[in-house]
Amino acid sequence: MNKDLVSVVMPVYNEEKCIKACLDSLLEQDYPKEKMEWIIVDGGSTDRTLEILEFYRQKYPELIKILDNPKKIVPCAMNIGIRQASGKYIIRLDAHAEYEKDYFTKCVYHLDNGDADNVGGIIKTKAKTKRGESIAKMLSSKFGVGNSQFRTNGKSGYVDTVPFGAFRREVFSEYGGYDERLVRNQDNEMNYRIRKNGGKVYLSDDIKLSYYCRDTVKGISAMARTNGKWNIITKKLCPGSMSARHFIPLLFVLSLTVLAVAGIFYRPIWYVLAAELSVYLVSDLIAAVKSADSFGEFWFLLFLFPVFHLNYGIGSLAGIFLQFSKKYGKNGYTPEKI
Repeated sequence: MNKDLVSVVMPVYNEEKCIKACLDSLLEQDYPKEKMEWIIVDGGSTDRTLEILEFYRQKYPELIKILDNPKKIVPCAMNIGIRQASGKYIIRLDAHAEYEKDYFTKCVYHLDNGDADNVGGIIKTKAKTKRGESIAKMLSSKFGVGNSQFRTNGKSGYVDTVPFGAFRREVFSEYGGYDERLVRNQDNEMNYRIRKNGGKVYLSDDIKLSYYCRDTVKGISAMARTNGKWNIITKKLCPGSMSARHFIPLLFVLSLTVLAVAGIFYRPIWYVLAAELSVYLVSDLIAAVKSADSFGEFWFLLFLFPVFHLNYGIGSLAGIFLQFSKKYGKNGYTPEKI
């Protein structure tokens, strides 16, 4: 292990639209380049991602390593990168993001001066289109995503999870690597395992990054359904790793469905359904008013919040059925210590 060396591990797949800005933000870090290594693990990109990465690698051959991830998914990429890492610190990054110039310095500072096993910061959600900017506002709203501290400008303190994360190297030899069954929620599961074993996860509001979200209704709806599905599957595979807020959209969709059907047989139940919808629509109205900068954006957000919530809940309903399939039925799995 190399003292003071930061090993960046970044999974990538078809990131040609984002990777250049991400790497440029890393080059601007105030942490010394001679004390960094970037391990970029590619899941078989078919666009210009590898071409762009190779351009940067040729300019900084001592800094950048490019590895292959045949299994394509993020936890496998992380475990591949961690095995190759030489640093005292492992910082997991995402290619859809740009990082403040003191990002590494602040991560190392909090790891060295606190008692947390994993530290992370505050996400500012951004987009590159007008529609995307409205979606970013929805994803930064407590009505949109619940009490997700790192998305809604939370304050420093111990939390259940952080985005991406910075770790001391020994965390992975003590608690094990990432759970390779999880296409999504691998960060939640890792942080739960740390906390379950007596470790701590710390959110620092002076660690900042910008994350680029999906910029179409179709894209954010698909993301919501996938996240909803994987919340259920993750809960089944890794009990305790998901918090209650992850299942509120499921409860919302179930309640609408049950009340609507039950009302067919006993009409007064429809009054309960009407009351629930009224409360939701008033909340939707208030959130849209708070977030919108124009009349047109207000109407778009008024539509966007329920689209996101309903797709999330529908994804969770699909996950309820999928969790019983053999594909997601592996039990007794323990992530390998690295």
